[in-house]
Amino acid sequence: MVRAAAKTTSRIATHMAIAFALTWLMTGSIALGGLAALIEPVLNVALLPLHETAWHALAGLARTARGRMLALGLEKLSQTGLHIAVAFGVMAWASGSLAFGGLAALIEPVLNVIVLPFHDRLWDRFGKGGRKQIEQHNQHENERNGAYPGQTLVA
Repeated sequence: MVRAAAKTTSRIATHMAIAFALTWLMTGSIALGGLAALIEPVLNVALLPLHETAWHALAGLARTARGRMLALGLEKLSQTGLHIAVAFGVMAWASGSLAFGGLAALIEPVLNVIVLPFHDRLWDRFGKGGRKQIEQHNQHENERNGAYPGQTLVA
């Protein structure tokens, strides 16, 4: 549970770093980069539950499995559009340029798609190493406490 929360927090920080770097590179302003990096995720987090509620109500109207799958696909497509619209709006506001807003709306999701899988692989690798150390520690404790082979004293 704690590991999942830490991974989610790290993903959010990575997403914010991407938004900051992109805004800073496009505007040349650290202040606007930082502000945009805070505003864009907050808007997405605030709007996403409203978006999901609306789509779950629509998906509830679907009568067949095919209709539910279609609703799910359309929800994800709509969610992507929402994210792009928020990125566009924040960047257009931060830079004062609709062209920069459009460019950021295209580049920011692509950067996330490229960077976040590396982030997740790093976390998976980190998690496997941690589990192995815990298992070795537990095995050592069982042996130290006089457990018979196959018997577990420390879980």
